[in-house]
Amino acid sequence: MARPKVLSLYSGAGGLDYGFEAADFDTAVAVEMNHDACETLRRSRKWPVIERDIFEVPTGEMLETAGARAGEIDVLIGGPPCQPFSKSGYWARGDSLRLDDPRAGTLGAYMRVLQEARPRAFLLENVEGLAYRGKDEGLRLLLNVIDDINRRTKSQYRPSYAVLSAADYGVPQFRSRFVMIASRDGRQFRFPEHTHGDQPSLLERVDAHRTAWDALADVRPDDDEDLEVKGKWADLLPSIPEGKNYLFHTDRDGGLPLFGWRRRYWSFLLKLAKNRPSWTIQAQPGPAVGPFHWENRRLSTRELCRLQTFPDDVRPVGGRTSTQRQIGNAVPSLLAEVVAREIRAQLLDQPRSTKPLRLIPPDRSPPPRPEPTGKVPRRFRELIGEHSPHPGTGRGHAALRRAPELRA
Repeated sequence: MARPKVLSLYSGAGGLDYGFEAADFDTAVAVEMNHDACETLRRSRKWPVIERDIFEVPTGEMLETAGARAGEIDVLIGGPPCQPFSKSGYWARGDSLRLDDPRAGTLGAYMRVLQEARPRAFLLENVEGLAYRGKDEGLRLLLNVIDDINRRTKSQYRPSYAVLSAADYGVPQFRSRFVMIASRDGRQFRFPEHTHGDQPSLLERVDAHRTAWDALADVRPDDDEDLEVKGKWADLLPSIPEGKNYLFHTDRDGGLPLFGWRRRYWSFLLKLAKNRPSWTIQAQPGPAVGPFHWENRRLSTRELCRLQTFPDDVRPVGGRTSTQRQIGNAVPSLLAEVVAREIRAQLLDQPRSTKPLRLIPPDRSPPPRPEPTGKVPRRFRELIGEHSPHPGTGRGHAALRRAPELRA
């Protein structure tokens, strides 16, 4: 049986593609404009790669490279750049420009390819902010455009969409993604039930979350990787226990009162715990932004790949900033594998696989005990005192500087 063909847009380092590969799909063409990401795909796989901006690549060229005509691609996949709909963008400005942001046009580019390629099914992923209640104009735009595509092409795409928590499907990382799936013939896609959770249950067939220890226990950094934590706060990291962040050093936790409650980003001085999934891997972290390894260092490239459940033969190309961005922007490949298996069975009339998931980390429980913490260096003790908590979303220092009327 021929492997179903995938047309991959905004492929990045290949997070979605490796998952579909594990579910026995074949990436017939990948379209990506970032050079290092393209080199990562070329080094890791033999998939045809078009290294250009999607706005400059006609759909006909994509189909020709894939060896297919309109209507012959099995699945169109991709995650248009998501900054206009991200939670971090909302936090930074109180509200994002969203559809006024020129990067939102990437959603339209994806829809153009959907209309012209007419795949049997499509998967579009994005940040969970795309579906925030009251701020879902991007989602409503997508649904309206899909209705228009159906009228123009006589297709019957009926989108199903959900926000999926990767950890609930065996990924050793807390990461939520918006996923939309539809079939050209109108079949409704049903998202799979979660298989992992905080409280394992034989009755519900739910296993325990896979943990950072499950993913990283047998990985050591390469000798030439510089993983030292740098910057003003580096020496404070050893004083924070596993699984905690700067909030440990507030008046509401067990450390010293060095900071105000919720006055910093959640990822500030955030450290992994061996007995839990990792927190979301960041694409562009600052020097004090985690998650950090429990050994008080940055995570190595191989460790980052493990937490994203990339296959072990994937070797990202580029310097540290580039590889971090490629990995942090990717979809966890195991989550893609889980969903791709369901697409095969539900929408492509192929037998449901009974084999174990290929990309799930082994269960290595129980993990070792947490690492001991160090003392707070003397130079940070001058911060000890009373610190006011954050006053609420949109009322922090930055927001008040932008909108003085909120001070009233």
